[in-house]
Amino acid sequence: MFERHHFVAGKERVGTSGRFGPIFNPSTGKQIGQVSLAAKTEVEDVIAVAQAAFAEWSGTSVVKRARVLQNLVHILYREKDALAEALALEHGKVFSDAQGDVQRGLEVAEFAQGIPHLIKGEYSDNVSTGIDMYSMRKSLGVVAGITPFNFPAMIPLWKSCMAIACGNTYILKPSEKNPTVPLMLAKCWQEAGLPDGVFNVVNGDKEAVDTLCTDPRVKAVSFVGSTPIAQYVYATATANGKRCQAMGGAKNHMVIMPDADLEQVADALIGAAYGSAGERCMAISVAVPVGKAVADKLVAMLKPRVEALKIGHSMDASAELGPLVTADHHAKVSGYLDLAEQEGATIVVDGRNYECTEEGYEGGYYMGGSLYDNVTPDMRTYKEEIFGPTLQILRVETFEEAVNLPSIHEFGNGTSIYTRDGDTARAYVDQVEVGMVGINVPIPVPLAFHSFGGWKSSAFGDINQHGMEGVRFFTKTKTVTSRWPTGIRAGAEFVIPTLNS
Repeated sequence: MFERHHFVAGKERVGTSGRFGPIFNPSTGKQIGQVSLAAKTEVEDVIAVAQAAFAEWSGTSVVKRARVLQNLVHILYREKDALAEALALEHGKVFSDAQGDVQRGLEVAEFAQGIPHLIKGEYSDNVSTGIDMYSMRKSLGVVAGITPFNFPAMIPLWKSCMAIACGNTYILKPSEKNPTVPLMLAKCWQEAGLPDGVFNVVNGDKEAVDTLCTDPRVKAVSFVGSTPIAQYVYATATANGKRCQAMGGAKNHMVIMPDADLEQVADALIGAAYGSAGERCMAISVAVPVGKAVADKLVAMLKPRVEALKIGHSMDASAELGPLVTADHHAKVSGYLDLAEQEGATIVVDGRNYECTEEGYEGGYYMGGSLYDNVTPDMRTYKEEIFGPTLQILRVETFEEAVNLPSIHEFGNGTSIYTRDGDTARAYVDQVEVGMVGINVPIPVPLAFHSFGGWKSSAFGDINQHGMEGVRFFTKTKTVTSRWPTGIRAGAEFVIPTLNS
């Protein structure tokens, strides 16, 4: 078994807490390693290292910072397959999906290369007689990212690239379930020319999280995970005077109008609901067909597609989805299917009893795709995030009912509508109370130059991830009012300056 520790001040640092968490290969169900879980004193030491590196890095010219990002982009392209293979081993997602994980993170690195333009302030000449005014964006200091198991490359890159480009020093606390890729990213940053101490990785559990959220030297915390933990992180960090963005769970709906192309819809739902074994915060987990005829036909089209899903280990090139991340999570998703039956949903396809028969992989955390119909809004299985390879069918009769479902749901991360009618699509976009919307697009994850973020219990804090929102989150504005002596003395001024001055 291998061991994973921390990356601090440009080198691996062996943990001293004596506490470890297990690392499993979800495809086999076997433990393959262990990760050191940092004590509070270890995290405090990492914060001190990042704080010491801040003055030099924040004073580095924005062009030099951009060149480090340029180098990083080239290295990530070179190492993309190696990162994806390590990611697939510890997460369980299939290799092609793991490549996409790395690619979407890499695209934020590409966007961050433009930091000389992105970070520009504003200038107003002669706002009053002889007075100029301008604003600038300044880095915050030490910032922390707390990232989830389901995207161990993409989300650390989303956060760290924007933070570091803006002149901050960065501490990453990744999921202890799959720590290898974040440590590999640290080596990529180092090779790109980033000074020691600017990007650090500390592995840990709640003790590490609490330290990052309470230590006064950490100026901002950016989190992605489940809603209960997002609420906790946001409350703890902000109570301790920090800027915080905390992205939580989701229950993403796809509305299917009677005029939609149902072949296109069925194909879109298969990828959006079951890809990555449903372990995506943007996965479509609820299909909302409008009208009985649409619902009946859609369920009939989905059933054979779900039954035909190819499930295999993460490096099986023919597999469409791999195992779930842990045995505990497998049990949780199975429990939701048990509950769906108890609540009166119709199980159309049952994936609970799927077994992998390939030699060496019999113990993996595999689950077949599940499809259940006749779901109602009062069911717990509808209200809560399942995070597995399941799709619920919730039937409605009108557009008004359809737009209301995601609008009043606790979560408000993403939604999609399939229709050929522009008026209907425009009305849906305007009315639905959700942060990200797709029109004939199943998973509306914005590209790097726009910003990612949900509403309601899907996000805490009012600044989103990456794009220009990322620049705003990782900087603070300083505004300067300037007047140079002209030889004219106006005497003492006792009133606040105005536009008439």
